[in-house]
Amino acid sequence: MLQILQHSVPASIDLAVRVVVKIGTSSLTDNAGAIRREMISALCDQVAALHSDGCEVLVVSSGAVAAGVAALGFATRPHDMTTLQAVSAAGQPRLMEVYNAELARHSIVGAQALVVPNDFIDRKQYLHARQTLERLLELRAVPIVNENDAIAADEIRYGDNDRIAALVSHLLKADLLVLLTDTPGLYTADPRIDPSATLVERVAADDPILSVSAGRSASGVGSGGMASKLDAARIASWSGVRAVIAHAERPNAVVDAVAGVAVGTTFEPHDRKLPARKLWIAFASAAAGTLVVDEGAHRAMTQRNTSLLPAGVRQVIGAFEEGDIVEVNCAGRVFARGMIAVDAATARSIAGRRTVDLPSDVAHEIVHRDDLVLLPA
Repeated sequence: MLQILQHSVPASIDLAVRVVVKIGTSSLTDNAGAIRREMISALCDQVAALHSDGCEVLVVSSGAVAAGVAALGFATRPHDMTTLQAVSAAGQPRLMEVYNAELARHSIVGAQALVVPNDFIDRKQYLHARQTLERLLELRAVPIVNENDAIAADEIRYGDNDRIAALVSHLLKADLLVLLTDTPGLYTADPRIDPSATLVERVAADDPILSVSAGRSASGVGSGGMASKLDAARIASWSGVRAVIAHAERPNAVVDAVAGVAVGTTFEPHDRKLPARKLWIAFASAAAGTLVVDEGAHRAMTQRNTSLLPAGVRQVIGAFEEGDIVEVNCAGRVFARGMIAVDAATARSIAGRRTVDLPSDVAHEIVHRDDLVLLPA
């Protein structure tokens, strides 16, 4: 049985701290897919401790599909999308039932918030989601967020909640993202196969976060793994959010992470925080196409912070509309993302042309620098 140490957040912690906690399927359910109530109980105890000290806490919780598998009597997790959506629909209310009961022990109201990628891709939906979650926090409720697996199509779903947790952290300008998992943190190698692997306790904001070896969840029952958590930590860092990967069964992992105690692996926030619009372009939107540019355009954009002009475009890939998000590629590497000022057909017709040769009614900057984000190497 997990135990929560009975102490409050230290006085040195800002009472306005906003925390996003993500917990995965492998931590929430047993091998048969049944919900481990003691895990949710322990997590809610920590949420309540932070809540009582004035912190705002939001939980991103996996486990609906696994809970549905157990509830509907499947021996193993199904693989076809229709059945997965059905079992998710059965499992989600059972998951929320446990959260609501455990939060109610502390007189806290839980609030279900199911999201789909379009809530982050579409700007209006993005702002609406933020307003709703902000209001729930103002009301001192604890939002319980999960991907809406019951309706999300396979080709447009995220598939794991690590990325969603990072996007929510950015959406709400959180101070801390805690990713609870089935390992103590990030290791220099897979400790299951390399006995010399050591825990990485701290990752600087400008470190190549994704260069270390990472694999899937040790249990194999979740959809994420260390690679997806590294992606999430990268998004959080470039959103100015400190991120921590910690073992879900470590007592007081979340409370200690808020207090700055060494827990698992900490990813420092980047001091060059992008404005909300550019963070949305970089991380919260789906790319509808790709522009392949030459070295001259690459140098101009990366060294002089210029807009992308049609003259530097060598190839246009995809079918997109004006205002869609596109990736910018040079020599096989995507180094930027931006909001395109023209549709795909127009982009192809003006690619490689000098500014003086462009029609007067066509945007002379195919991606304006205000709508352009250079991605970290």
